[in-house]
Amino acid sequence: MSIKVAIYGYGNLGKGVECAVKQNDDMELFGIFTRRDPAAVKPLEDNVKVYKADEIMNFKNDIDVVIICGGSATDLPEMTPMLAEHFNVIDSFDTHANIPQHFANTDAAASRGGKTAIISVGWDPGMFSLNRAYANAILPVGHDYTFWGEGVSQGHSDAIRRIEGVADARQYTIPVPAALERVRSGENPELTTREKHTRRCFVVLKDGADADKVREEIVTMPNYFDEYDTEVNFITAEEMACDHSNLPHGGFVIRTGTTGFDNEHNHVIEYSLKLDSNPEFTASVLAAYARAAVRINKKGDTGCKTVFDVAPAELMNITPEEMRAHML
Repeated sequence: MSIKVAIYGYGNLGKGVECAVKQNDDMELFGIFTRRDPAAVKPLEDNVKVYKADEIMNFKNDIDVVIICGGSATDLPEMTPMLAEHFNVIDSFDTHANIPQHFANTDAAASRGGKTAIISVGWDPGMFSLNRAYANAILPVGHDYTFWGEGVSQGHSDAIRRIEGVADARQYTIPVPAALERVRSGENPELTTREKHTRRCFVVLKDGADADKVREEIVTMPNYFDEYDTEVNFITAEEMACDHSNLPHGGFVIRTGTTGFDNEHNHVIEYSLKLDSNPEFTASVLAAYARAAVRINKKGDTGCKTVFDVAPAELMNITPEEMRAHML
């Protein structure tokens, strides 16, 4: 029987989820729930039903899992706990500093409703988190380094778009090449946040907006830009459409460590991603964990989870026998 998936929110990530569901033959798209006028939303396939967001409560018995496709700045802190009391849910909450509070809020809601929620699913947090965990377990004496980019950060771009006076925005995260090379060489440098990355922003202003005020709000935004060297460029809507319509991203997780009785041998573990489409790849991770959420809930395991709590076998659309034969 197919897993019935609902998409809650239909921007770039929601469209990516629609594509991901199509690629998984044990899933079917129940429908899209949007805060916009449903008549104005055009899914990629004509037969997909679109509903108003507040109609979702009418389908508690029809949906197996809801993939919530909102922004981390203001959407997910409200949407995920609200929906987790009534549905199995997945989100991609990526404000690292606020994950513990988001987990607590979602765990309380999901536990009340007997549902299973998995938060902060994607590539970072998500796949990069797993690689940090595995590398730490294997090399307990060592150092962690994470570099993002070069690419468009959906969360940071969304945070800029929430600023008054901003019509559109893209934010590129760029690793500092010298810092990346120092880490790969096994130097084990102590690097500040500012030394590892720069942030480059392209912003379209609304008519009459104060550019200096917008620039100041961006560069001082806590958890997003205040600890980085941030470049803000104001461009036209035409330039945005021409030069910044694609959403690439990627990055590197590196752990350097030592083994041996006197720590005499050095090792470097590196995991990297190079993504043509940040939202489509993130959506593919969300779809895999949506499968896991349904399976975990059927076993009676409720409350909030993260990627650390989910066994790899729960993600797969093949049998354990097939996994052992072809992947082990």
